[in-house]
Amino acid sequence: MSAQRPLQNRVTPFGTIVAIPQRGMLTGNRGIIHDPATRTLLNRRWTSKAWIACSCDYRGRRREVMATRSWTELFFLDEATALAAGHRPCFLCRRQAAEAFQQAWGRATGHAPSAREMDSALHRERLADGQKRVHPLPCPPDELPEGSMVVIEADRAYTIAGGLGFAWGMDGYGEPIDPQHAQGLLTPPSTVAALRAGYRPELHPTLGGTARR
Repeated sequence: MSAQRPLQNRVTPFGTIVAIPQRGMLTGNRGIIHDPATRTLLNRRWTSKAWIACSCDYRGRRREVMATRSWTELFFLDEATALAAGHRPCFLCRRQAAEAFQQAWGRATGHAPSAREMDSALHRERLADGQKRVHPLPCPPDELPEGSMVVIEADRAYTIAGGLGFAWGMDGYGEPIDPQHAQGLLTPPSTVAALRAGYRPELHPTLGGTARR
């Protein structure tokens, strides 16, 4: 019997949704964007501005992925990936992280935002004409806060940690390089501001001794 093909539900830092076996550290959703009869994606890639990043383990609940007309389960290598794609922490299953993110956002802007305000701001920053928006770098890339993601080397994504750039991969991160040749910022600027103001994302173990909750 052949192995079951992976579902198209893994999110890259560019916000695209691909079909690979690995599941990652976090799940999340953008609303209902799949057909439960076929367990395949519809043409739309979001139905809500609330793009959230959730815990894979919440009160022992288990779901059959993409099997019902409920939210579409997506998966991320780590939180740097989810944040770069334009997601934010969930206030239900990751309340402590969500409140820390909200508070950091408030410290950065001087205004404590509601979840809806954050979602609206992130929606403007994550997309341009329906595609992933790449922003100009606000500072030298090695000065970006840990967990920010940039584009280097022909549209490859790198996470900044310890002033170095680590290449994003399906199973983890590669060896570090000097990120001085970064071409743009993948992580929405409002999220970068929250990272700079003290939010600490959950980063993949292959990054070694870098920031994690």
